[in-house]
Amino acid sequence: MATRILCNGVRLAVEDSGGSGPTVLFSHGLLYSLRMWDTQIATLRTRFRCVAYDHRGQGQSDAPATGLDMDTLTEDAAALIASLRLGPVHFVGMSMGGFVGMRLAARRPELVRSLALIDTSGGPEPPENLPRYRRLEWVARWIGTRPVLGRVQAIMHGASARQDPARAATLRAWRDYLLHVDARAMTRAVEGVLQRESAMGMLPAIRCPTLVMVGEEDTATVPARAEELAAGIAGARLVRIPRAGHMSPIDAPEAVTAELGSFLEAHR
Repeated sequence: MATRILCNGVRLAVEDSGGSGPTVLFSHGLLYSLRMWDTQIATLRTRFRCVAYDHRGQGQSDAPATGLDMDTLTEDAAALIASLRLGPVHFVGMSMGGFVGMRLAARRPELVRSLALIDTSGGPEPPENLPRYRRLEWVARWIGTRPVLGRVQAIMHGASARQDPARAATLRAWRDYLLHVDARAMTRAVEGVLQRESAMGMLPAIRCPTLVMVGEEDTATVPARAEELAAGIAGARLVRIPRAGHMSPIDAPEAVTAELGSFLEAHR
């Protein structure tokens, strides 16, 4: 059950497993919510204090009309760490959550013990993606999410997961979730991601242990972008996740959890 905590002027939905182990802070990807980490947290909570939160404008957090840029979301994360007295944390960020994590680690190194960046990149949104994403955004805002769900899930989830009967129930649940999101709030969050500036110049400032993971079938943030990201962070390790698309923690939860668990244990 999420608790809403005032951070940086908005109330963020937060779930905290409690416990006395080192703290892992989970930051979700665009369109989804803290629920995307359920499988990872179910395994890791026996060894770590696991805290997951919804970004402003998504999930159960407040949805203001402004402040959806990556700098403000990074300030939100720093405020959450301070509010709960969590730091320094092991920060796990997927896609948009990774945009936040890399900025936080570069700007506030005292708050980040280690960094796991999943299906994310340090650059701006590739120009070739913008027309397609803006068309989907327009339909979602003015007509609703139902007409675009198939195309959105094809972007988010790899072909292997979409064709795997073992993943069918999970993908249906996320489809239902996306049917009922606040479309206008969602499109504001999308714009925050599409308009983000490059973080490549700040990567040399990241000094904490860093793991970069990417789904081999990721078409939203292709593996080449993960390679560039890992190359820009001193000592970062790159892991490719087979049979996973952009949402590798959902597409291949066992593989992601195993890699993440090993990394966190090595840097407790």
